[in-house]
Amino acid sequence: MSRNKLEDELLINMRDTMYHRGPNDAGIWQSVTGDGFVGLAHRRLSIFDLSELGHQPMLSEDGQFSVVFNGEIYNFKELRSDLQQKGYIFKSECDTEVILYAYQEWGTDAFSRFNGMFSIALWDKVSEELVISRDRLGVKPLYYYWNRSNSDFVFASELKPIMKYPGFIKEIDNSALGNYLCNKYIASPGTIFKDTYKLQPGCFAIYKHNELVIHKYWDIDKVKNKAANSIITDYDKAKKEIDDILTDAVAKRMVADVPVGTFLSSGIDSTLITAIAQKCSKTPVRTFTIGFDDKERNEADRACEIARYLGTDHTELYIGEKEIYDMLDDISRYYDEPFSDSSQLPTMLVSKLAADNVTVALSGDGGDEIFCGYKLYDLVYTAQRFDAIGNIVSHIPGLRDGLRRISPEMRAFIDNRNEETKTQLFLDVFASEADKLLTKDYKVINYKNSFEQQLRYRNWQERRMILDMMTYLPDEVMAKTDRASMKYSLEVRSPLLDYRVIEKSFEIPHNYKYHFFDKKHILKDLAYDYVPKEMLAGPKKGFGVPLKKWLRNTLKEEINKYSDASYLAAQGIFDASGIKRLVLLQEQSDYVLYSSLLWSFYMFQRWWEEYMK
Repeated sequence: MSRNKLEDELLINMRDTMYHRGPNDAGIWQSVTGDGFVGLAHRRLSIFDLSELGHQPMLSEDGQFSVVFNGEIYNFKELRSDLQQKGYIFKSECDTEVILYAYQEWGTDAFSRFNGMFSIALWDKVSEELVISRDRLGVKPLYYYWNRSNSDFVFASELKPIMKYPGFIKEIDNSALGNYLCNKYIASPGTIFKDTYKLQPGCFAIYKHNELVIHKYWDIDKVKNKAANSIITDYDKAKKEIDDILTDAVAKRMVADVPVGTFLSSGIDSTLITAIAQKCSKTPVRTFTIGFDDKERNEADRACEIARYLGTDHTELYIGEKEIYDMLDDISRYYDEPFSDSSQLPTMLVSKLAADNVTVALSGDGGDEIFCGYKLYDLVYTAQRFDAIGNIVSHIPGLRDGLRRISPEMRAFIDNRNEETKTQLFLDVFASEADKLLTKDYKVINYKNSFEQQLRYRNWQERRMILDMMTYLPDEVMAKTDRASMKYSLEVRSPLLDYRVIEKSFEIPHNYKYHFFDKKHILKDLAYDYVPKEMLAGPKKGFGVPLKKWLRNTLKEEINKYSDASYLAAQGIFDASGIKRLVLLQEQSDYVLYSSLLWSFYMFQRWWEEYMK
């Protein structure tokens, strides 16, 4: 929205920076408002109703409402039936039209009726309100830029279209750098730029007359607290109810007018999703696996064995270091905000493999956050058990200082005294090192997420899981998957992130998830009903990238260029002596802190060259 007329050429140029997100169709629409002009632009990846009837922007029959939408509404057929009974007449078979009339019927209450992944923008020409909304878990991205002084309000699925807007000012948010270096991503609602934000998961916002009001329609903390009144104490009953909901979630996500497959590693989550998909399908499900020539990181042989057992139509591709390295040039183009989880590279590769065969792929994302699967949760559990000892040690100067010199982990344990951020372990260690890398204008602040302050759970693991669901999951895990898959116009759906699965997980006692250091206990038990336990018994290797080797050898010349004192002085963000020190430490030590920070520095510089220089 703007006081200035939005020329068609501008809307098209902004829109087409995201061609990869929707290569099948494109449209623009604009109108005059009391405050100026409103324009909507859209690129479509056709999944339902491949005809032109699914074209966006889409207008209601009476012309009052206009909508653009990214994502899928999995229960749109049920909602469509409800709306038809109320007298609404539909022209298409797509979920976009359901959103349009659901909003016309129920207003903003419609968002809580949607089961899906979505970013939605609706314009009401009568009330002159722009409403933007994001799904409960933030599977789909939604950015907005708001310049209050000249009434510019610009939103998009990525930052690239916003950066194309003539009134946009590319001014780095100084506080974002520390957040990024410590976490590898920038947590919502912040972004790398000033006056630019991510709409947080489970929220909608109303923009009218240069005022913005944000509402939360799904509060995960309240949902969890409400579930405490209906805890399922029968283990077999809990397991069956999870199975039933997850089966329905998978079945709903297999509905499409295009080919559907699954990502399959040898892990619990992707195996369970694939097994259920195979159960729901009348024909063999297409499955896709990336294998590594490096046997230390390879899971493809186990995935192939699982695929044979389930009877899927399996495709695997073995890649070497070169294939991973060759993806580097694409990172900053498709990750248009600094992001340094190196698993984005193999995620791109498996997405490319799948996109050559299908348009939709199911993934196992979410299982670790919902059912307590990360190694970090072991550390959180241990830290809580021994917190009293850490408190005592912190008050004995000689002992405290001696133990802190043993390792950064011990220092983090001893210094973990803030009751409001108890579960954000080791970030202080990252912060102390990251602070040495930045100039005085870009000091590390706000590197811990304040959302934890709202979470009043005695069990630190539960607190951290909720924190991860609302921060790490959308801003890191789903951002990684979304950008990697949309690069190839592949839609990835995550059945474990069906809000019904999450709400049911809150009704299950925590010891069903974390059982004597057995992480994801109940989910593993469920997976063993589909696949023999011995097939899933090996250690999870994940997507590996040889960071230490690259940083010391392959990327050394580039690292030297980006860390040159004159280059850094012109940039004005990083301290040359601090970066030089980090490069030396990374060359001499295998400590992951150094390689992580240096990789984050390198990824930022690649982003800077793409968008700022």
